[in-house]
Amino acid sequence: QLQLVESGGGLVQPGGSLRLSCAASGLNFEYYAIGWFRQAPGKEREGVSCISSSGGVTKYADSVKGRFTVSRDKAKNTVYLQMNDLKLDDTAMYYCAADWRGAVSGIVGCSAGDYTSWGQGVQVTVFS
Repeated sequence: QLQLVESGGGLVQPGGSLRLSCAASGLNFEYYAIGWFRQAPGKEREGVSCISSSGGVTKYADSVKGRFTVSRDKAKNTVYLQMNDLKLDDTAMYYCAADWRGAVSGIVGCSAGDYTSWGQGVQVTVFS
């Protein structure tokens, strides 16, 4: 099972950018799909972006398409979420999570229930 640690959160004004990192430790990182999820106060956790174990397939929530980009660096066991043109509604706690796929594949879902290993989360606050 992977251990995940997020970093890169912070305070930013609307239109600004942040890059979140999800560093994984453990075996077989390349066999896990990785997802980014977020939860704002009083709201349910939602899938933001997910990337397949192969890195070749990505999924995005409609609210972030064209603004966020997910990528993974196999050599560094790290997944990134580049967030551009941030909006007030992007304010939330962001979590990365891992879904064991058992192989390098292009299969990826973005439902929180599919993910079994979670990081502790990092706060992103967009303020005007």
